[in-house]
Amino acid sequence: MPPHEKMRVLIADDEAPARQRLTELLREDPDVGEIQQASDGAMALRMILERRPDLLLLDVQMPELTGMELIAALGPERLPLTIFVTAYDQHAINAFQANALDYLLKPFSDERMQAAMARARLRLADRQLREFGENVMRMLGSGQHQAQQPAQAARPDRLIVKSARATQLVRIADIDWIESAGVHVILHVGGKEVLHRMSLSELAAQLDPLRYVRVHRSVIVNIDSIAQLEPLSHGEFDVVMTDGARRRVSRTYRAALEQRLGHSL
Repeated sequence: MPPHEKMRVLIADDEAPARQRLTELLREDPDVGEIQQASDGAMALRMILERRPDLLLLDVQMPELTGMELIAALGPERLPLTIFVTAYDQHAINAFQANALDYLLKPFSDERMQAAMARARLRLADRQLREFGENVMRMLGSGQHQAQQPAQAARPDRLIVKSARATQLVRIADIDWIESAGVHVILHVGGKEVLHRMSLSELAAQLDPLRYVRVHRSVIVNIDSIAQLEPLSHGEFDVVMTDGARRRVSRTYRAALEQRLGHSL
């Protein structure tokens, strides 16, 4: 990261010794600037809304609001990059379901903390690069007469997917459906699976909402790749994709699917 863009970090943990240790480790990181502390979930919520930190080190079990409740209250648009800090291994699964960047299992080593911060630096740099590109596209489109042109220009038509062996260019229009896999997503393209390092919420922001609809907290589908909808008991539905995959339509996202289809299920 450029030296003038130091990370602003918020530590949310109800244990003072834990906050102190994290603070000491963060002070050794040259890429970290402002460090704030919150001793409960409600305080953390207020500080995130007011100060907008770049990175959140979040304890899972806290008074007032738990880590999961805090994430639900913020929503994906306002949630900073998040590293869970927990003494309970079973919460690691919840961390990945919440699209956390990483998690630290107490007691963790200095090296484990450094690895998590390295991931945070990379993700923040990626985010800043995307925002810069979007700002440039808006500037280029500001002279256009049609109001929608800048937004259309800023939406990519391909994803650059890197792996140890190669870099792929995946046409977004070819993606049949997408599922969350922690800090990654799995792109289902023509019956093949492609692992891409990006959270589901970040990718959703780049997709055409007329074509791609979220049917579950962990699944986005291409409307054109839906083969059929099968009713289940109690008003629930499965969406069956053209590649044969079946995924449940959660009640939370059913209304969005009905609105896109223009028909009640």
